[in-house]
Amino acid sequence: MRLRAGLLALFVGAFCIASSAIWVRLSELGPVATAFWRVALALPLLWAWAARVSLPGHLEAGRRFGWPLAAAGVCFAGDLALWHGSIVLTSVANATLLANFAPVFVTLAVWLLSGRRPHARFLLALAVALAGTIVLVGSSIGTTSSAPSSGRAPATEGTLRLIGDALGIGTAMFYAAYQLFVARVRSAVSTASVMAWSSLACAAVLLPVAVASGETLLPATLYGWTILAGLALVSHVAGQSLIAHAIAHLTPTLASVGLLLQPVVAAVFAWQVLGEPVGALQVAGGTIVLAGIWLAIRAERPGTA
Repeated sequence: MRLRAGLLALFVGAFCIASSAIWVRLSELGPVATAFWRVALALPLLWAWAARVSLPGHLEAGRRFGWPLAAAGVCFAGDLALWHGSIVLTSVANATLLANFAPVFVTLAVWLLSGRRPHARFLLALAVALAGTIVLVGSSIGTTSSAPSSGRAPATEGTLRLIGDALGIGTAMFYAAYQLFVARVRSAVSTASVMAWSSLACAAVLLPVAVASGETLLPATLYGWTILAGLALVSHVAGQSLIAHAIAHLTPTLASVGLLLQPVVAAVFAWQVLGEPVGALQVAGGTIVLAGIWLAIRAERPGTA
């Protein structure tokens, strides 16, 4: 029963987060401003959740672990800013797939920082994932992005899509750094406090970046606010919370592999809602990337063959 509940939470959470790209594409604001409101509108609920779990514990967590929690928030700000930019410039499928490289970068960072050399199976998995990335990024060459950008020449569209792919890789790096900082405090700080404090730091970084970028900060219509509210509630609060709950009830391997459902669901959402086509080369590259990430996760878990 516990396994079934965990899997249900994992899959529903994955669906919620997979919808992020759709909300971003439909937003009236730029990518960084949208990222700011995604976090800012979620903050009251996250802080209420943390206070409900334990207000004294939540405040103590901020006092004792303020530096790593703030660093996690800064990294998450980089993750959201780059990912939202990637979603706008390249296809939803590419942006989501490349962002899922985070487990690979976590392992590489641990190798560099601690000297713990990864298993040969991980290096093989990394080679597979990189090969898939080459195929996936290659699908961007000579193609046009389905993001709204009328008036640009096809060559310019192809260049922007390649930039979007690069931002997707950057997203994975920032999210890997976020995971490493969270790992420093996770045994002593509740999930609610981690999300509340890191989201506060994240919003504090994203607001001035959005202002400096010249993006419009306020939606012009009720529709625009509804999109931002959906992104904050469905993707940030519900999605992240459900996945955090699921991870506590599932083995790390099962949880990590289950989350690979996200790019698949995101591609289906983009196809159905945005009419974004998925070509044969993109399907092949995405499949290879997913296989490489799955193999990397398997290689770094104890007891796997």
